[in-house]
Amino acid sequence: MSPSVPLQEMIRAIRSARTQCEERGVIQRECAAIRAQFRQADNGGRSHNLAKLLYVHMLGYPAHFGQMECVRMIASPRYSEKRVGYLGAMMLLDEKQDASLLITNSIKNDLAHSNQYVQSLALCTLACMGSAEMCRDLAPEIDRLLRASNSYIKKKAALCAVHIVRKVHELGELFAPAARSLLSEKNHGVLHGAVVLIIELCERNPETLERFRKTVPDLVQIMKGLVLSGYSPEHDVSGISDPFLQVRILRLLRILGRNNEGASDAMNDLLAQVATNTDSTKTVGNAVLYETVLTVLDIKSESGLRVLAVNILGRFLLNNDRNIRYIAMTSLQKIVGTDHNAVQRHRGTIVDCLKDQDASVKRRSLELSLALVSASNIRSMMKELLLFLSSCPPELRSHAASGIFNAAERYAPSQRWHIDTMLHVLITAGGDVRDETVPNLIQLITNASELHCYTVHKLYRALLADISQQSLVQVACWCIGEYGDLLLRGDCQETEPLQVTEDDALDALETVLQSHMSSPATRGFALTATMKLSTRITDNVDRIRSIVSIYGSCIDVELQQRAVEYNALFKKYDHMRAAVLERMPVIEKNSPGHTNGEFTGEAIRDIPTAKIKQGELPLLPPQPANQVCDLLDLLGGSEETLQPGPAPGLSINAAGTAGGDLLDLLGGLEPAPLAPAPAVPVYEKGGVTLILSCEKQSDTGLTVTLTASNSTDSDISSFTLQAAVPKSVQLHMKAPSGDYLPARGTAKVIQMVVLNNPNKVNLKMRVRISYTRQASAFQDTVQIDSFPGLDAAGH
Repeated sequence: MSPSVPLQEMIRAIRSARTQCEERGVIQRECAAIRAQFRQADNGGRSHNLAKLLYVHMLGYPAHFGQMECVRMIASPRYSEKRVGYLGAMMLLDEKQDASLLITNSIKNDLAHSNQYVQSLALCTLACMGSAEMCRDLAPEIDRLLRASNSYIKKKAALCAVHIVRKVHELGELFAPAARSLLSEKNHGVLHGAVVLIIELCERNPETLERFRKTVPDLVQIMKGLVLSGYSPEHDVSGISDPFLQVRILRLLRILGRNNEGASDAMNDLLAQVATNTDSTKTVGNAVLYETVLTVLDIKSESGLRVLAVNILGRFLLNNDRNIRYIAMTSLQKIVGTDHNAVQRHRGTIVDCLKDQDASVKRRSLELSLALVSASNIRSMMKELLLFLSSCPPELRSHAASGIFNAAERYAPSQRWHIDTMLHVLITAGGDVRDETVPNLIQLITNASELHCYTVHKLYRALLADISQQSLVQVACWCIGEYGDLLLRGDCQETEPLQVTEDDALDALETVLQSHMSSPATRGFALTATMKLSTRITDNVDRIRSIVSIYGSCIDVELQQRAVEYNALFKKYDHMRAAVLERMPVIEKNSPGHTNGEFTGEAIRDIPTAKIKQGELPLLPPQPANQVCDLLDLLGGSEETLQPGPAPGLSINAAGTAGGDLLDLLGGLEPAPLAPAPAVPVYEKGGVTLILSCEKQSDTGLTVTLTASNSTDSDISSFTLQAAVPKSVQLHMKAPSGDYLPARGTAKVIQMVVLNNPNKVNLKMRVRISYTRQASAFQDTVQIDSFPGLDAAGH
């Protein structure tokens, strides 16, 4: 290939290359020829060679050797070379390279050039790759051009000023007066650039925002002129007069009217006029309407105007374009907490979107449907959501099940309805529910004492029909173990009579134990249920003993341990078996570890530890050291006689004198805490509260507990906490209790952090809080400099 080959010939040669190796060969030969010509002092084809080099750069090959040629061509007096030189600078140079500083003087000279097109080249280059230093040096020139008489230059200068403000925030004050004067221009391009510049200035400086609030009447007049103007071929797009400028002005009005009643009142009439006069049959009109809706919902607008905005979003839901339906539901999701009744009017349309084929629309519709559930529509909405659950895609099943559980717990009209709904979800999507679902349902069943017979019969039927849903099988096994006597009695009046024999019940549990689909946890539930049936039946105790003995040599350690302990009950402690395996008591609704459908780390166990009821007794004063030792010395010469421990699961009424009564002999050998760890709030913002408590574990170790709650009317998802400490401190974050914070503080998320401070340095911790509310992501950081109760200990 000859060095003087035209650009078109080079492109043709590169495209005709059959292999990558052949293409590289063509480019290397051409780059060598371009390099050689760059070295020549008198080169008449410089722009031609640089254009070819830019094409090579677009293909991804190195072209950095052309940077100095760009600098030389920018300084050329010829417009054809200057144009290619500026183009090369925008493509090959950036603010991190020293070569970019060499063109600062050339740009300054060209900004003062008499030719508007040369000025335009300099403005475009500065707006594209100008560094902070270049912006500081050339900002006065840009301010001068903003006041020029040429509309073409003012438009370019306004957009260049936007780049400068983004690079150097403090230069915004320089452009504010000129930006204000540009609003009186008639040229739409200049107006568009001025509005973009004012938006940038207002978002970065609160004082500038207050100053530009005085321009609201001017902006309203400009907007009215656009809305009411007749047909203008220069600006008309599908019957809408300059929709790009309308959208920008509406966005600026939204910023100016936010949290300001005076500015909001000045634009209410205009927004109503735009909302009613804009054609919604075209995409262009929908863009203007959508921006109008966002403005109405973000400012302090009238209630009637907000209803009108919600109705516009409701019309969007009927649009055939899925993108429009998606943004409508995204907007409704943000306001459902504040304008709940207005959004409720479109509930039917929102539910219909659950049948949409688009996965994104379906997900948004699900989130919005769950947010619309209330006490008045719980039955009808739940019917639709359960129908959706049966056919929803796998990636949405877990989210749908979790949302149904939360809504059912909050608005359940009756306990039977609540239990039926949760069982329906387990039967439909038992493999996709959260881990805490099983203990939550067990707690619900335990509290509904009049429904025990009905529930155990229904679960037994479900177990016979399908043992693949592990959560369902676990709950069914637990109920059969607890209420097996009610199942065998067979006189349940609330469901169809079902005659179940002892062998039938044991066959069902043995099927679960032997199934390859059963997880180790499920087998543990089934084995415990089998053992509990030994106190509820009379004729098949030997069969139960043989089943339990088989698993004494099971490869699963947890299952083997259970079987060995149960065998010991049969052989050595048979007289205690009836007391140990008696029916579980009613689980406290506000028991530790359970709050409104969210467990904070304490799962329900088959034989739970006894708990001291909250509020039964005032806090005990700290005990002397010798008394504490007496409580722990179970074999020593304590003056008090230890009483037998209560039955498993019963609450212990703490007494100040009898040390033995403070211990749960079946649940663990730890004394009751003498005093709670001190807790202080360390973060309160946006309805999210973070409370910190500390507990010293050793001379250098402590455990920090962070408890988060949500006091707003909107649910919070994807809640995470991240912590950082000084390098000499060792940090270990345990798994959080969850990542979901329901509205109005009905549940909490607990995060435990274990710290080891061997050097005993001044302890500090920085916590990052991240969460999602109404489809918007939030992130904040809090610095913790003091830890309650531990400062005196050297931490």
